[in-house]
Amino acid sequence: MRNTLIIAAACGFAAFAAAIPAEARVNQRQAQQQQRIANGISTGRLTAAEAARLETQQARIARYEARNRADGGGLNRAERARINQLQNRASHTIYRQKHNAQRR
Repeated sequence: MRNTLIIAAACGFAAFAAAIPAEARVNQRQAQQQQRIANGISTGRLTAAEAARLETQQARIARYEARNRADGGGLNRAERARINQLQNRASHTIYRQKHNAQRR
């Protein structure tokens, strides 16, 4: 009986936790990407030009998100998937730029 309660509570918490971050994950990921860019600048692994291009890419994603949120209904599943795809591409670009031979 006790194990059943623990499992039920864990499942309930997991469902609650999964429901909240759907919208928050978009903003959290955006913040993480910005932090990675700032880290690359401070360590010298990104040149000013690389950082500017990455910031422009992040701004484009933020504008796309804002346009989709503007209708008042938040982001639907397709919009979140598209933003995730754009962030995946941006993440890969950040990695490539931070690990290429160019240095400040």
